[in-house]
Amino acid sequence: MYPHRSTIAEGILMEWFPPFFSLEKGKGISKVFIICGGMPGVPNKQKLMEFLAKKGYWVLFPRYRGTWESSGRFLDHDPYKDVIDVIDALSTPFISAFSGEQGQILQPEVYIIGGSFGGPAAMLASSDARVKKVVTVAGVVDWTVSGEEEHMDDLLHMVKDGFGEAYRFDDAAWQELSQGMFYNPVTMGDLIDYKKVLMIHAKDDMVVPHGTSESFARKNNISFISTKKGGHLSTSILTRWSLWRKVKKYLAL
Repeated sequence: MYPHRSTIAEGILMEWFPPFFSLEKGKGISKVFIICGGMPGVPNKQKLMEFLAKKGYWVLFPRYRGTWESSGRFLDHDPYKDVIDVIDALSTPFISAFSGEQGQILQPEVYIIGGSFGGPAAMLASSDARVKKVVTVAGVVDWTVSGEEEHMDDLLHMVKDGFGEAYRFDDAAWQELSQGMFYNPVTMGDLIDYKKVLMIHAKDDMVVPHGTSESFARKNNISFISTKKGGHLSTSILTRWSLWRKVKKYLAL
């Protein structure tokens, strides 16, 4: 089974699954998971999407504006705003380009999963009243602190040389990101509802430093789960029952 594909919110391409069964019969409320992906990388979250849809949730995987199939320019705005635009658009019918099936979510109860680059998007969207809880996996909290294996200048070359027009942005915008001038949780705490956030990070992560994330979580009383190993974790780790049961308990699902 392949996810549906629709364009919503004036140019954002979104893959989506409806729930495989209804959790809230007759109540009108729909539990929705929005996945904020990492960068760079090929956008493929089917394993996690199917896992959540089979548990009765709507699952949405949007592409940030200016990346992959979405229109616009990447990094000319805080990417978390794309997530808010998606939430705003859920009450308007969106049509599957493949099957013609219609999706529409009138009373969304939103949960956000953010991996790596998507961690800030999840955190910074947490202050929206429609967002109930947020989970980050190896999420960035400070763009001015690089891991041993991935400095921002090296990452820029990787994105430009390895992904071409999949990410469409100006070098000046990248430099502003590298300097922590926007989309940076450590300097944008007024947009984060720390009580809603659960962070998951591996101690041997060489891309996004575990210590930086752990210190940020401790300072702001954020729930935090460390794994001994795993490197730069993927959001697919949430499909492991040993971890999912902890996450599900935190989300109060």
